Amino acid sequence: MALISAKTILTSLSLFHVTLAYFFFTNPSSIAEQTLVFVLGESMGMPRTTAFDIPTPTTSVLAVALLLLGLSDILTLSMPEEIWLVHHWGAQAPLRVFVFSLLTVFVFATTPSGGRAAPGRMSHPLAPGGARWEGGGWDGLRNRVFFTLAFVEMMGWFWVWVTLREESRVFAGRKRRRSSAADKRAA
Repeated sequence: MALISAKTILTSLSLFHVTLAYFFFTNPSSIAEQTLVFVLGESMGMPRTTAFDIPTPTTSVLAVALLLLGLSDILTLSMPEEIWLVHHWGAQAPLRVFVFSLLTVFVFATTPSGGRAAPGRMSHPLAPGGARWEGGGWDGLRNRVFFTLAFVEMMGWFWVWVTLREESRVFAGRKRRRSSAADKRAA
């Protein structure tokens, strides 16, 4: 049995999203100046961005999206246990792990158009030469704030996924025992 239940982890992630929404709406620079963002960004060679220095329409949209995500995730936990444990989060957790893993690798393996590109797919982004995705909104994602958010989300959802798999096996065993006990009483 897991030390922390899936419901507790999901509630914490949902409240984390709501908290991030508040800070992206009121003071996005407080997120960009966090120690974890600085340490992960420096260790991975991610560029610092000035996009989070003041609240902008973009950070407001991000705040609303995170608020809706956090509230809808918390709302799913009020459903019956079989629905949220087995059906909803059983499909959502691996999907979110996959998406955030792709985003984390993408941000690490490519560099902004204005910076130097990496020589290989998985080499340090500040090394000379290599992989570039030019144009569009991709450059806006290549910074230490987005990298840290994607990395923390990937780790959090992986933890949820592993815990959910264990708890759903336990739940299925309890359900089988209850149904076999009901069958014995009926006979």
